[in-house]
Amino acid sequence: MLQEFKDFIAKGNVMDMAVGIIIGAAFTAIVKSMVGDLINPFVGLFMGGIDFTNLYVVVSGEVAEGTSLAAAREAGAAVFAYGAFFMAVINFLIIAFVVFMLVRYVNKVKEAAAKEEEEAPAAEEPAGPSELDVLLEIRDALNK
Repeated sequence: MLQEFKDFIAKGNVMDMAVGIIIGAAFTAIVKSMVGDLINPFVGLFMGGIDFTNLYVVVSGEVAEGTSLAAAREAGAAVFAYGAFFMAVINFLIIAFVVFMLVRYVNKVKEAAAKEEEEAPAAEEPAGPSELDVLLEIRDALNK
């Protein structure tokens, strides 16, 4: 079992996956900042400054009207935070769109690189006798 584990770890796929996870975590921070700091302010501007995050319904407990969601939770009230869910869905859609645009751009770059590679003249292989030529020579040699 230990040998199987060593073989599994030694495979390149595991290292590729680990690198992908680490880069993914770093990329997540960049995307979150872009969405939270650059895109959401414009979304709020177009939606009249509405912030869905503090929309909730108190299920149990006493909370004064107009209290923020964080304060209501801190007071120990059970809340149905539908606004935070809406903001999470909006953020997801924005992030998904940004990732889609990024993947689309990367695919275009890959296609352009592949196209250039196809168009580049291939180095010609030295001309040598074909298989048919060799067989004909053998036949002629046997006939002598």
